[in-house]
Amino acid sequence: MKPDRKSKLYVHLLFWILYYILEVYLDFYWSRYQFPATEWQTRLQNTIVLELGYLLIKMPLAYALLYVYETTGIKKFLTYILYCFIIVAAVLTHRFFTHYIIYPHIYGVTETLDGKQPSGFINGLVAFNSFMDLIFMAGLIFGVEITRQKNLLKEQISLLKSEKLDQELTMLKAQINPHFLFNTLNNIYGMALKKADETPDVILQLSKVMRYNIYEAAERYISIDKDVENIKDFLQIQQIRHHDLVIRFKEDIDQPSQEISPLILIQFVENAFKHGVSETLGQSFIHIDMKLNNGVLHYHIENSKEEKPHGNSTKIGLKNIRRQLELLYPKHSLTAESTNDRYIVNLIIDFNDSSRF
Repeated sequence: MKPDRKSKLYVHLLFWILYYILEVYLDFYWSRYQFPATEWQTRLQNTIVLELGYLLIKMPLAYALLYVYETTGIKKFLTYILYCFIIVAAVLTHRFFTHYIIYPHIYGVTETLDGKQPSGFINGLVAFNSFMDLIFMAGLIFGVEITRQKNLLKEQISLLKSEKLDQELTMLKAQINPHFLFNTLNNIYGMALKKADETPDVILQLSKVMRYNIYEAAERYISIDKDVENIKDFLQIQQIRHHDLVIRFKEDIDQPSQEISPLILIQFVENAFKHGVSETLGQSFIHIDMKLNNGVLHYHIENSKEEKPHGNSTKIGLKNIRRQLELLYPKHSLTAESTNDRYIVNLIIDFNDSSRF
């Protein structure tokens, strides 16, 4: 059975059970005053039987209404006409059941109006009461089904949005990994030509970083301590490449198991090297301060840059980061400042914010 049909079956079954119990309770309570001499066991048995009979009349009317609602085009007009006939038939059946079966055979009395005069099979007041009883019940099941369909539609839309965001994030991450890999391989190639002693160390650190990027970063979320370890491996590679680089990394994390989307934080570091440190002619530096306290992350990066940098930076990497943050943490705070000799980035993420998907 399809999930939609299964959901519909469970919801409608629960509705009819609760509706039937409610009707039995109301009629049993009413019979206390109409037939006080009858024992309660008998009244309860009578109520159970008569409400079952009413239920068999009401259910076809209810689902006929749902069928009319779901029909479109010229067929819908014809079903409206058919439904009017169904309502008339349901009212007549309701009256027949009440007048000729319920009162004489179950209650053992003649149906009356306010206990004074006999009530005929076709009587304006009692027919109107039957009509209102049937329409009220049909409206209830109609409302239940429409609510169920709307909730199902919301779930489907939410699922589609989540899948779309997953695809977009995967594409954004794919734009980062090759860039880092190609740049590092180019540097290793240059070091190998010079037969630098640090070449094996760089290759080892690169293998750790790439293992993280390929396997760990495939997850939607990962513990922040693993993400920090990846940043440190990346910085070690850069430290070997840039002998004059001054690195300061401070971390204060009160919950290492806090989950975060992988490759978010390191992109700021990559951007610092791409558009700052690697362009600095003199001594370069990068200062990173990371603090996680009570589910709120404060991430601060400062890095050196030339007063008049060579070339024209496209800052595509920063646009990429901003887009990922918008998707993952809509209520984040990100500021980027450029002075004569440095770039400054401040990021705040509140992991307590439940709006992230």
